[in-house]
Amino acid sequence: MTVAAHPEQVAGVPATSGRRVTRLLLRDWAAVLSGAYLTLIVLMAICAPLISAITGHGPNDFDTAAVNTDLGGVPHGSLGGISADHLFGVEPQNGRDLLARIAYGARVSLLIAASATVLTTLLGVVLGMLAGFYQSWVDQVICRIMDFLMAFPALIFMIAILSALPQGNRPVLLVVVISVFGWPYLARVVRGQTMTLVNREFVEAARASGASTGALVFKEILPNLRSSLIVMTTLAVPGYVGTEAGLSFLGIGVAPPTPSWGQMISSSVGWYAVDPMYFAIPGLFLFLTVLSMTVFGDRLRTAFDAGEAS
Repeated sequence: MTVAAHPEQVAGVPATSGRRVTRLLLRDWAAVLSGAYLTLIVLMAICAPLISAITGHGPNDFDTAAVNTDLGGVPHGSLGGISADHLFGVEPQNGRDLLARIAYGARVSLLIAASATVLTTLLGVVLGMLAGFYQSWVDQVICRIMDFLMAFPALIFMIAILSALPQGNRPVLLVVVISVFGWPYLARVVRGQTMTLVNREFVEAARASGASTGALVFKEILPNLRSSLIVMTTLAVPGYVGTEAGLSFLGIGVAPPTPSWGQMISSSVGWYAVDPMYFAIPGLFLFLTVLSMTVFGDRLRTAFDAGEAS
């Protein structure tokens, strides 16, 4: 009796974990839609200068002809100035193009969130693995630092710290402050998994064969943390996007004239009644971006769990 080939095998070679995860994601409509939207946002951020060149409007270019100065600067038209010349409308009073500012705002938000995620992951992995691998006094010191930082109400202290710092180079300051309060959560997970892995048979066998500490860490332990790290960093990005937007909304994040979604939403507060599109468009972009990142991260975790189970 012949046995049918497993669908995960091609030419007799089992599919890798990455291929299984990719196939599971492509079968999930929520993951596909979220991934497509995130791809669109990333392309918009990368191509922001090209978008401005095509439309003829930079993020800080005023267009007084697009607003009605007799009515206090309300955009012409019933939908916030949406027209063939301004596809997403314009800002009240100054007539700055919303499409250009959304595109450049995406660049700022994604760059800050991605940089904070990279720095947070680096700190979390290094310190978490040090605590889990060496344990003893090293573990005690790192755990006390984690407990100290996690005991703070992070958002309140971010506001206090950023309010006291100078306005210059604000994106870098945002990345540093977000990372300082963000790495303990990842480090705690990495520490727990490292403490479990360090006592596994394959690590003990490598140690008995004379493997160095570096070989144990980079060849035996770190590869087994890969899936958890990918999922956790994917789920961390939307939180950092929201944090940047919230701090910019409060006026202590990205400083004008640099575009930011949170800053645009804050500026729209006084225009809700006469120009709701000024709030709705950046608010919708922020909502869909955070939602798509969260859904994609959740589906990625499910796909990794299913891929490892198979």
